[in-house]
Amino acid sequence: MWAVVPVKDMAGAKERLAPVLGAGERRELFRAMLGDVLGALSGAPSLDGIALITRDPEAGALGCRFGAEIIAEGDNRGQTAAVSHGISRLMARGVAGIMQVPGDVPLATAAEFEQVIAAHLPAPAMTIVPARDEQGSNCVLCSPPDAVPLRFGDNSFFPHLDAAQAAGIEPTVCALPGLGLDIDTPDDLAALMARPADTLSHAYLAESGIAARLQQERDDGAMTAAAAAATAASAAGV
Repeated sequence: MWAVVPVKDMAGAKERLAPVLGAGERRELFRAMLGDVLGALSGAPSLDGIALITRDPEAGALGCRFGAEIIAEGDNRGQTAAVSHGISRLMARGVAGIMQVPGDVPLATAAEFEQVIAAHLPAPAMTIVPARDEQGSNCVLCSPPDAVPLRFGDNSFFPHLDAAQAAGIEPTVCALPGLGLDIDTPDDLAALMARPADTLSHAYLAESGIAARLQQERDDGAMTAAAAAATAASAAGV
């Protein structure tokens, strides 16, 4: 079983966090998250290898630090295209199973990856870890690697289940707390900060001052909301 991690250009990472983070902050946060993911994968003994699918030199250098093989892609054509590219390259070498993992699940652990691999059934099979809102697909195992056509996006979990069943496969679903949290939106970031952990991502958020800043903004927002509610109640004669 090989892990496939698609990474687009880091300069444009995590644009949906723009309401709360600057461009440089988003880049550094994604770098930290990718390091967390690669660190967890490198600690999973059941994996035969890690393939990082990217054209970004910085991401490639980080991948090499964790022992990942870099499979270059010519253009950023999205997660689905990157995963398909990696699958085709690995299948040509005889790899019998792949585990697709995004680079933005910093709470994932080696133990969770081992749990998913242990739950995976004999081929043909698919195992999937849903995002916490059951919209995204945060980890997908397929054996053989092309057993189910993968199509990633904001609402991919149930379509992936349907695709597996259409291929004659009853998918295995593993809901896991670490792998279930991918960081795309300010709410996701708040959820990450509400779950203290010894990760590169938490360290960056603390050392950069982002965690303190966002906490202060939340506190100020709560005070403003409370004051507005009190004013409305007073005006209504309550």
